[in-house]
Amino acid sequence: MGLSQNSFDETMRGLPEMAAGSVVAAGVSGGPDSMAMLWLLSQWAKPRGVFIHAYTVDHGLRADSADDAAQVGAWVKRWPQVTHRILQWSGDKPGSRILEEARGARYALMAEAMAEEGAKYLFIAHHRDDQAETFLIRLAKGSGLDGLAAMRPVQPMQSGITLLRPLLDIKKDDLVRMCKENSIPHVDDPTNKNQKYLRPRLRAAQDILEEEGLSSKRLGATAKRLARAASALEDFAHDLFSLALKEKRDDGFLFDYKALHAAHEELVLRVLLHAMDEIHPGGEYGPRLEKVENLLERILKDASFKGATLGGCIFAIDAKNATLWVGRE
Repeated sequence: MGLSQNSFDETMRGLPEMAAGSVVAAGVSGGPDSMAMLWLLSQWAKPRGVFIHAYTVDHGLRADSADDAAQVGAWVKRWPQVTHRILQWSGDKPGSRILEEARGARYALMAEAMAEEGAKYLFIAHHRDDQAETFLIRLAKGSGLDGLAAMRPVQPMQSGITLLRPLLDIKKDDLVRMCKENSIPHVDDPTNKNQKYLRPRLRAAQDILEEEGLSSKRLGATAKRLARAASALEDFAHDLFSLALKEKRDDGFLFDYKALHAAHEELVLRVLLHAMDEIHPGGEYGPRLEKVENLLERILKDASFKGATLGGCIFAIDAKNATLWVGRE
């Protein structure tokens, strides 16, 4: 798909409807991706009476990060329907997993600002190349079907906000071209070229990957197909959860063990994951999928299994009553 205001407006029609007078948010780093997205959003919002809060998070990880954030505000100051705000990531910074921690801090800061301003939708400028990188990273980590489905155009978050990604079918080059053709200013973050991080290394290998058929377009299409399959499985797993649930308590769920044992393992796995997420909501990093799969194997096939704990939950089988308890540890 090419990129134009008309094609962007068409994509917006496939996202949740926003009435006149509504308020939305956009994460804007100042790079060409987010600047192009904000410019397109601004043009889309003007005739519709939608207002945009643009957030730039100053992580304080570079000496000139505050200047870059202020520059973004100056650039978008007169853009229609847009107000700009800088959010500061204050305090000591971690010595490891810095990009992951920065990402978590960024979303937390934006969610807090959105709660103050009454916005529930957050636009993020992830594009097709980002999608391909995410797919490869998760493949390398041994992710399951849901992980390989990568990023979704509409993604509810546990903080109560919903991420919207209108650029997932757009190439990075098209966003850079749009900035050039429309004189949209932007900054270049040196972190994006730092070879000590995984994503920049994948970008550096892009030409080799494409020669082998692993183009961003093909990987994006694969992620879409996996997302479609994952969505169908989630529907079946939801039905199984309702069918097998005997009792919901404040601290957990009591399931009909026979109903679970008779179902497909993939669906039972999803029932367990859903129960664990309900018991401990808000946790971004749960136990590794492999550990949950090993536990599922014991629950369904080990006749001597009585109970175990994982991820802050307890799992116990009552053979006499043919029930499985999944509760808070």
